[in-house]
Amino acid sequence: MRALAIDVGSTSVRTALVDERGRLSHVARAPLPVRTPQPGEVELDGAALAAVTLETARATLAEGGGCDAVGITNQRATTLLFDPADGTVLGPALSWQDLRTVVDCLVLQGEGLRLAPNQSATKARWLLEHAPRPRGDWRAATIETWVAWNLSGGEVLVADRTNASVTGLARVDLADWDEAVLERLGLGRSLFATLVDSLGEVGRARALPGAPPITALIGDQPASLFGQGCVRAGAKLTLGTGAIADAHGLGHAPDSALRRPSGCYPTALLSAGGEVTWGLEGIVLSAGSCVDWLVELGLVGSPAEADARAADATSGGVAFVPALAGLGTPWWDFGARGAFVGLTRGTSRDQLVRAVLEGVAQRGADLVEALGREGVALEQLRVDGGVSASATVVRALADLTGVPVGVSAEREATARGVGLLALVGAGLLDLDDLEDAGAPEVMVEPRVGDDERHERRARWRAAVEVAKGSIPELSSIAF
Repeated sequence: MRALAIDVGSTSVRTALVDERGRLSHVARAPLPVRTPQPGEVELDGAALAAVTLETARATLAEGGGCDAVGITNQRATTLLFDPADGTVLGPALSWQDLRTVVDCLVLQGEGLRLAPNQSATKARWLLEHAPRPRGDWRAATIETWVAWNLSGGEVLVADRTNASVTGLARVDLADWDEAVLERLGLGRSLFATLVDSLGEVGRARALPGAPPITALIGDQPASLFGQGCVRAGAKLTLGTGAIADAHGLGHAPDSALRRPSGCYPTALLSAGGEVTWGLEGIVLSAGSCVDWLVELGLVGSPAEADARAADATSGGVAFVPALAGLGTPWWDFGARGAFVGLTRGTSRDQLVRAVLEGVAQRGADLVEALGREGVALEQLRVDGGVSASATVVRALADLTGVPVGVSAEREATARGVGLLALVGAGLLDLDDLEDAGAPEVMVEPRVGDDERHERRARWRAAVEVAKGSIPELSSIAF
């Protein structure tokens, strides 16, 4: 049994065949064209994204043979506008990272409608207002909708509830789109696809050899959670450009989609059989990007060198707060900026590198603490993402949280997760089969006592206070 996993990330598309044990083979990868025409603006070419996705999927199948099912996972909230009559993309696709609608969100907030610029809602309105031709019978789509439409040759027009949950446009219970919000934004109901479960056949991928069924649609973060075997309980931390923690623990539909006092927010983890599995999510805005910054500065030649240098050094009392783009959970301070604290004339390059990697781990520990304030008590934390290759970060994360950390055998567990879920959606696996398939490759146990842990965390919180409020006018903004 094999599924074709299609993973459309923020900067690349990755496809692979995934078997029932979660093993990936015949992996293909291609970059996505990303543009930043102005500071804070992040665009993709929607037509190119579809073409690259089809080409990459076909490459995997050409090398590996057929598949039993297709699963699509994707960057959430990235939004585009297209004409289903001819497939024309009307304007750019606005990345989830795009901030051009910040002012719109602030105006709406003053009018009692709270939306964030990283959600799809104001992006869809912006696209309509800036469309290159008079308005027609168009569709606004997140990426899973767009990819499924192209794979099916225009036959499938659906949106998955895990993606819909972060658009700002769906009802809190995700039963349908929120008519009141759509009306307030001037967005007609016909603009949006039909909401469907994450699992189950929605159509066939007629653009691929054999026209296999499309049986899973899910956002990238919950795909990673299930790809790491967290099926009924547990939490994962994806350490990528940023870092995102997702956890089971919200056993019912939330009363509100707004961020909670802990700095976490409710999110849909899976929709199956008409039932939504709810969880909690927290985010670090800068993680792997801080390691990339070290490379760009020339302090290290690669992330691997950063880890090697840090492994043989101490931080020498230096702390680094990774707030290059502000602080997410739990503080949500968009005006915070990165800071080194405790520098002396004797601080070495290796100590700076060590402090950066420890700072990333400290932010991961912040997410674990935030989940704890929501009543999520973890027996272990599972990690994936490029930064999970750093033994220094993983060791520090275990020591700072006091929780065993399991490192995924598959660094990017999103593809594994959606491949396995596609087999579930096709009726070839049971959901509980994913627990064994997602077992970690390495388990790192904490090895410091509570007193040392508490001392290190207290010093960290003092360092964060230095970084907070660096740009007051941005720190005053709350979404």
